[in-house]
This record gives sequence, C-alpha cells and structure tokens, in this order.
Amino acid sequence: MNNTPHSVTFDDIQKAAKALKGAIVKTPLNLSVTLSKLTGAEIYLKFENLQFTASFKERGALNKLINLTDSEKETGVIAASAGNHAQGVAYHGNRLGIPTTIVMPINTPFIKVSQTKEHGANVVLLGEKFDDTAELTLKLAEERNLTLLHPFNDNDVIAGQGTIGLEVMEACPDLDIILVPVGGGGLISGIAIAAKHINPDIKIIGVQAERFPSLHRAVHNNDFTAQGSTLAEGIAVKTIGDIPYKICKDLVDDILLVSESALEEAVCMLMTIEKTVPEGAGAAPLAAINSYPDIFKGKKVAMILSGGNIDPRLLASLLMRGLVREGRITRLRIELLDVPGALAQITKIIGDLGGNIIEVSHHRLFTELPAKETYSNVTLETRDRKNLDDILDGLRGEGFTVHRNRSSDL
Repeated sequence: MNNTPHSVTFDDIQKAAKALKGAIVKTPLNLSVTLSKLTGAEIYLKFENLQFTASFKERGALNKLINLTDSEKETGVIAASAGNHAQGVAYHGNRLGIPTTIVMPINTPFIKVSQTKEHGANVVLLGEKFDDTAELTLKLAEERNLTLLHPFNDNDVIAGQGTIGLEVMEACPDLDIILVPVGGGGLISGIAIAAKHINPDIKIIGVQAERFPSLHRAVHNNDFTAQGSTLAEGIAVKTIGDIPYKICKDLVDDILLVSESALEEAVCMLMTIEKTVPEGAGAAPLAAINSYPDIFKGKKVAMILSGGNIDPRLLASLLMRGLVREGRITRLRIELLDVPGALAQITKIIGDLGGNIIEVSHHRLFTELPAKETYSNVTLETRDRKNLDDILDGLRGEGFTVHRNRSSDL
C-alpha cells in the first residue's frame, strides 16, 4: 500500500459513516453458494441495489449535502445526472429540506424524469449529449448561485461511497479481493481507502466496460474514442475524475475490461440465480469473474452490486436473449417438400422429442427454393442445449434440411 496522503482519509470515511447512520440502508453482504460453485471462487455480494433509490449513489450524495454550509443549504444545490446520482441528490435533498435542481439531457427517458420530480427536485432538460448537459449545468449553477454536486470528483462524495468499504470489511474481514464497478472513480476510491486501511494486503480490482475504459485508459496512458453505447450505462464515463485518479493510482491493484456479451450474461445470472435485479454496471464484477476465472479461482471475493435501476423493457429483452444463448429458445429454418402433411411431420418430431413450438411461419412465395419445395421458420422452446441437439438430429435424421438462424447463436 502506498502511504502517499490523499485528500480523503480513513477518518473522513468513519465520520461519514456516523453521519449517514439511520438514513442509509446498511446493505447485506451475502455469500452466494451457487455462484461460488460455478466460478470456483468464494463469492460474496454487497447488495447496494437495496438502497431506497436502488443505488450506492445515495451515500455520497447525502454526505455531501450534510457537509454543506447553512447558506449553501438554504440557496440549494444543482447536479447534472440522468441516473442514480440524480435520484440520490433529489431524494435526500428533499428529505433534508434543501432545494435541488437536476439537469438532464433533453432525450432522457420520461420515467427517469418523472421519478426525479417525484423525489422533489426541479428538473431542467438541457443539452443533446451529457457532456453538453454538464457544461450547461456549470453555467446554470453560476447564474442561480447554486452549489454544484459532482457525482464523483468530490472529497465528501468519495468519503460517503467509502462507507461501503467499512461495511464490507466489518462483515468479512478476511477477504482476498473486492471487485468494484468503475465509471468516474468515486466508488472505488472510497472503498480502496477504507479497505486498505483495515487490511493493506487486500486487492482492490476495478471493472469497466470495454467501450468506456476511463480508468484503464488513464493508468495505461492509452488513447480513447467513445464506442457507442454500453449496457453498463452507470459507468459509461469518458474521463476519470482528477481526485479519484490520484487515489486509484496508489491503491487500485488492477482494472479489468469486460465485453457487452459478458455484461448481458452476468445480468441474467444474477436475476436467475440470486433473484435480484442488477443494472449493467452492478453486474460488471460478475462479468469480470466469468471473463477472467483464473484470477479469482480459490479466492474470497466481494462483488459490489452497485445498483438495480434498469429499464424493464431492456431487462425483459436481456432475459429472452439469455434463453437464446443457453439454447432454450431457438429459431430454425427447415426446408421441406410442399406437400400435405410435411409440416405436421415436423411438428410431430419436435413434440415427440420434448420441444415446445412457440411460433411457426410457412413460406412459399418469397424463397429461392425450387417450386415444389418450401421452408418454415419455427421458433421453439427446449429444456436445454442437449434437448435442442436431439431435436436437430431427429429432424435431420428424417431427411429435413435444418438451419439454425444466426440470431440464435448469440
């Protein structure tokens, strides 16, 4: 552990823990027996998705609000956010009687706007992209004499997030590794200060989406160009904060990058195995364990499930894609003679082998097959991949030409 003094100390985090007591949920750190068996590591989950606004961001937001001067509290605060930071600032600002203004991009989904308003915030929609929104927020803060609450580049915010580290170490002091999602760096900075003060030998490992490697890029001095969107939108930050970077440079042991497919799989695993709702960023630590198994095998690992704010429609899509990936839902293109009974023969084979047909479309006109041949698209549900293979063998064994659509190979 580097002994370089940082702008946030262990004492600051302890002070924050006392200030937040009773206003923040002390979330559980639970052993996952099933994930431990699947990964070969001893896996513990810190359920920050159980906070009132379903995210750890409440901790830093509240600690910052508590530490404002009386005049700052009276005048009010402003924050640029389209997600969890907005919810935390709005909820606790309203609870403490501090006027809050939240600035969001003009294309922010209506549900996020309405939820923030319900927490008592004045919502202002400005800017096409979040970078534009952040810049306009600075101007608005000056015009209205409001105190800016930055989501991660702030000492009080970092100290608030660090209370998670205290709770994790209190619950399981002999951990080998803490895995933390990283966007702007506020969460991992606070956790690293707390955990390494208690146990200097513990490893703190950050996880980032491949498309937004802010900390990884900064540490390795790599060029970076934003590559579209990511499922882990909560950590889709282009540039690490100055304050967190100085802390991470000294205290973070490694930064791992995970793919979009790994994030999808991790969200589905947490839903189906742990019966808990994670957002993409919250599932990033499990995605890292699945992607780099050798690093974690045999280790005692805590994963920070940072939040659970995910769009229900996206979640439904992810779960269905997960069934496709596992071979439990598949779409087949089956070539057959255009004669009576051919389609019935197909359905009988599938049914006899335990498949459940969800949808059938029969095509005669829009096909390049000979005039006496046709094809059917059959979407079916199977028990598992082996059951699917048995059905494919059964169809082909009766002379049918069967293609699995490329979309079923996700």
